[in-house]
Amino acid sequence: MDEQDPHIAPDEQPTFEVTRRTTMETGTTALFLSTLPRAAFAAVPLDGDEPSPPAVKVQLRINGHLHSLIAAAVAVAIGLAASRSMAAEPDAVPSSHTEYLPSISDFMIATIQPRHERLWRAEQEGNWEFAAYELGNLGGAFKRLGQAHPTEHDISFPDMIASVTEQPFKELNSAIQSKNSAAFAKAYAGLTDACNSCHQALNHGVVQIRVPSRTSASDLNTSRTQRN
Repeated sequence: MDEQDPHIAPDEQPTFEVTRRTTMETGTTALFLSTLPRAAFAAVPLDGDEPSPPAVKVQLRINGHLHSLIAAAVAVAIGLAASRSMAAEPDAVPSSHTEYLPSISDFMIATIQPRHERLWRAEQEGNWEFAAYELGNLGGAFKRLGQAHPTEHDISFPDMIASVTEQPFKELNSAIQSKNSAAFAKAYAGLTDACNSCHQALNHGVVQIRVPSRTSASDLNTSRTQRN
């Protein structure tokens, strides 16, 4: 029979309680430890106003070996929780997330080459407002390219881009503002040549662009006979 403290009334004898509760919303199981007088268990519901299903309750009357009982109960609680967790949860899968950085070629094909072509078409149609718009977009695309790839072949890529496009861009802007087709044609050819020189410097001379024509709006030169 358990020993009781003769100075404490029977209903006030401390008890040690281990309770496993399952939360319906999350499906998780938790173990709760508490030390309360026996009379308190009748007044305070273990799981709130509505008892959670199903609960396992182990109640031990504490004798003089309080610390030993607490240590043993904690060990049991941890063991039960660990076994439940291992049985319910699958092994964690390591994350293999990798950020995608478009290559220089990706930027050229997706953002720069189309704007180079649209800029020429806008002037051919006499739409100077749209030509100004595409010139701004082309400059922005070159800027983002340099930000994404700060260096190339140990050279500052933004500086390289600026060195070959700054003057043609100024001349194109002036031609568009004055609606001068002859000046535009000269500046556009200068920008096209500057792009090809940059391709050569980056060992991508095989990629050669050209001034589009009425028969072919593409600015990509794939014909060997037409190369300089």
